Order: sequence, then C-alpha cells, then structure tokens
Amino acid sequence: MVQQGVQTQAGMLFVALCLHMGAATAGMLKVDMTSDANGGGGDTISHSLTLVQRLEALLLQGNGSDLSLRVETPSADEVKVIQAHSLVLSLQSPVFEEILLSRNSSKLVLKESSDCAAVFDKFIRYLYCGEISLRLDQATPLHKLATKYQVTGLQQGITQYMTQNLARESTSGHVAGWYEYAVQAGDVTLRDSCIQFMAWNISSVLQSGEWVTISSQLLMSLLQRSDLILQSEMELFAGLEAWIIQNEPDGLTAENALRAVRYAMMPPRELFRLQTQSAILARYQESVRDLLYMSYQFHSASPMQMAKYFDVNCSLFMPRNYLSPVWGSSWIINNPSRDDRSTSFQTQLGPSGHDSSKRVTWNALFSPRWLPLSMRPMYTDSGAMQPTRVDGGRPRIIITPATSSAEFAGVNFQKTVMVMAQQQGKVVVKHVYNFHQSTEENGDFLAEADLYRRTSEYLIDSSLFLHIVVKPLYQSLITRKN
Repeated sequence: MVQQGVQTQAGMLFVALCLHMGAATAGMLKVDMTSDANGGGGDTISHSLTLVQRLEALLLQGNGSDLSLRVETPSADEVKVIQAHSLVLSLQSPVFEEILLSRNSSKLVLKESSDCAAVFDKFIRYLYCGEISLRLDQATPLHKLATKYQVTGLQQGITQYMTQNLARESTSGHVAGWYEYAVQAGDVTLRDSCIQFMAWNISSVLQSGEWVTISSQLLMSLLQRSDLILQSEMELFAGLEAWIIQNEPDGLTAENALRAVRYAMMPPRELFRLQTQSAILARYQESVRDLLYMSYQFHSASPMQMAKYFDVNCSLFMPRNYLSPVWGSSWIINNPSRDDRSTSFQTQLGPSGHDSSKRVTWNALFSPRWLPLSMRPMYTDSGAMQPTRVDGGRPRIIITPATSSAEFAGVNFQKTVMVMAQQQGKVVVKHVYNFHQSTEENGDFLAEADLYRRTSEYLIDSSLFLHIVVKPLYQSLITRKN
C-alpha cells in the first residue's frame, strides 16, 4: 500500500465540529516561544492529531450518525452502507451540501460505478480525516469521486500523485489509461503530463502491456509527434504492427496510422525487409506505396537534388529523437558542479542513404557556471577590471562541428539534449532541450537544477546523465514549376 497524504483546509472546521460535539481532547503540548506583535511570548496547544483520530473513530463507530449512505453499483450487485454525519459531508463537499439540503430521509442512495464503489469508504474517510492511502489502480476512481463531489483538495492532490508516479512499475501499465481518463475528465494538467511522459519514454510504453489497449486517438497523437524518444523508426513500426494485429481496426484507421510512420528514416535494407516480411504492410501496401516510393528516392538521390523537386520539410523527412549511436551520444558528467567538461562524438551527416557513409565530428562543452556577456566583469582601457560584483552563473552546453564542410549546405542541424533522472527506481527522461548551437537559446536549461546536492533529483549517483541527439533537417531550395 502506497501512503499518500493530501492536505486539506478543513482543520478549523473540524475543530469547530468537535467542540460542538463536546469531544474531550488529549495529546501533546506544542509550545511556540516566538514573540507576538506586542513583544510577548505566545504558546500554542495543539491536539490536531488527536482530533483526526477521534474523527476517524466517529466514522468507524457511527456515533452520533444522522445519515445512512447506501452506495450501489448500476447493476445493484454490490451495496455498501456507511453511517455518516451530514455536517461533515456538507462542510467538505458542495455537492453533498446541496443534496442534503433537499433530502427528506435519513437514508441517501448513491449510484456509483463498480470501481468507484470499491473505494468509496476511502473517499468518505478523507472527508473526515483529511488524508488518504491509495494504490496506482485506485487513483482514477478516487479522482472521479473527488471531481463528482467537488472535493477540490483531494482532486488536486490525486492529480499531483498521478503526475509524480508516471514512472512507477505496474503489472499492466497505467499511464495510457490515466491519459484517456484525463481527456474524458478535462484534467489538462494530467493529460499533458501523461502524453509528454509517453512521448519521452515511448520505448518503455511500447513494451508495456497496455500499449495494445490504447485508443486510436492516442495512437495517432503519438505517431504524429517529432519529439518521440526511441531507438529507431523500426521500433515504432514494430509497435504499430502489434497494435494493428491486436485491435484489427477499420481500414481507414490502419491506413492513417501507417502513413504516420517516417519510412524515409529507415535504411533501404530495412525497407526491403518490411516489404517482404511484414504481413501488415503487405495488406495495406497500396495506401503507403507513395511514401515508400519517395523514401527510396530520398535514399538514392542527393538531398540537394531532392530539395529541388520535393518539400523536404515535411514530417516524412524529419528525424525524431533517435537514440541510435549514428544520431548522437550519451554523456555522463561526474560531479557536474565543478569544472567545465568537454566531449566529442560523431554522427551521420543525414538520414539519406546518400549521406550514410559521411560523418560529422561534434565538440560539446558543458559549463556549470557560465555567465552571459552582460553579467561578466568589465575592464577599463588600462586593463584593470572594474569592481563589478558577479554572483552565480548557470549551466550551459555548446555543440559545434569540429570542421566546416560544403556538404553542410542545405542542412540545418538541430541539437537536442535529454536530461535523465531516476524516478521510482527507473531511469526516465526528465527534460528535453532543443537548440541550434547553445542551450543559451532556451534560457531555462537546468535553471531549477541543483547540481551540488548529491541527492538532487537531477543526478543519478552524483552524476548528470545526458544524451545528445543531432537532427539534420534538410531545407527546400528550388521548387520546380510545371
């Protein structure tokens, strides 16, 4: 059982309730020796823990109950009866307050789905105690209840719990399910957190049990993204093939999904293998024939020649964030708060087969305390430094080619730096930064990162784990007129 405390603002209301009920309190004495406005000392007697315990006992024992909650599922095959107190429910939930104002009986029948009925006692306990314990599989029904009964504190707390536990291991996966629920519930924060996590960690999603259960809408949302982080386009095609085999969608859905694959990012040998071995591609080959034809052309002609006749800025010719060594390199920086560090690596000039044998050497420089020019000390004409006080600095990465080349013409290199973190015992992508030469272009590169504390959430074993990807983007040059 994962314990998750969610704070509420109902403490003072509960105090009033307990005083009204004549509850005798006993507990620890907390003394606050700070001075008040008049200079005198102030002491505080706190029995908040005892109050929570007594309120929980009030719920469990049903003492003074004036309301019987009968929780039924639609099929009425499950029934829960909970003895409650109108005052507590009304104080915590505007929906309960409205219902109870118009009731004419001490019994209240509530219709709930099976998953919500299973956790309804936890939900009611939260209204009494202001805290809740839950598992991953209980988050969605509890969020439904908090939304339905307008318990804002619990709703926000569970959203936060879900966004902080996206990386947690589960038997069948849970992130896609949470995304689908967030779309239905209109929870924008949870929705965006889920789809970003899936895009940045798509390899683990593809391997999870819930991948083949995702909706066609979520599938298309992911396939159309250029920020997917995965080994290669072949990995994505294999996942899509498994999804189509499992779900047997209608022809239009399958065709649209297959047309979202970036075949030009696959080497010709992989394209040949797909066409000869993939049953799914064989079934829908007519719908993607034009994309395959353009991909073969892309690999056989020079990018400069292709750019004269085709729009090479379309998604078919745009790489995603591939982790394959031909597109970048991992970089582990030990003690990243100390000195400047540098590294070199090579990438393929471009995804075209025409460029497959050409390599570009890149130099990367990491500085933990780089200062913008406007913040650096100034020097006088005599060479003496002006006494300008400069504090801090911020992390920065510069990535430049080791040599220039005429072959770079028509190619725009986008650099992507992925910052890894360890969450719930799993290494996941925490942040992604895109720039052309320096992370200074972002302005927020590791702006909130604590690189000094060994237990920082940005460090793994006191080291900064990065992965650099260089994405060659071809530019259209001349459009042929018919």
